[in-house]
Amino acid sequence: MSLTEARFHDLVDATQQALEDIFDESDLDIDLESSAGVLTVKFENGTQLIFSRQEPLRQLWLAARSGGFHFDFNEEDNNWQCDTSDELLSEMLTRLVFEQAGVELDFDEI
Repeated sequence: MSLTEARFHDLVDATQQALEDIFDESDLDIDLESSAGVLTVKFENGTQLIFSRQEPLRQLWLAARSGGFHFDFNEEDNNWQCDTSDELLSEMLTRLVFEQAGVELDFDEI
């Protein structure tokens, strides 16, 4: 069963808000920009994470230094999963933030 458009936007909005909260509460020196449904996280070293919604596909996309990743929402497990590796968004973010910023953050709540 695919997500309705409204449910998809609610999920992405909630996910992006949770991400903003996690980054705001961290001690990282970062810039957060949220505009037109795109959340950009700029780290002190110049690298970025960019989260965007792909409405026609009902996916959350993530651009990172190591590549681009597409996530589908799994209603049964209530989480975002990468469509190629099945890695959870929370797990991937923990790894990517460590790779790009050298810091461990906990993303379990997304």
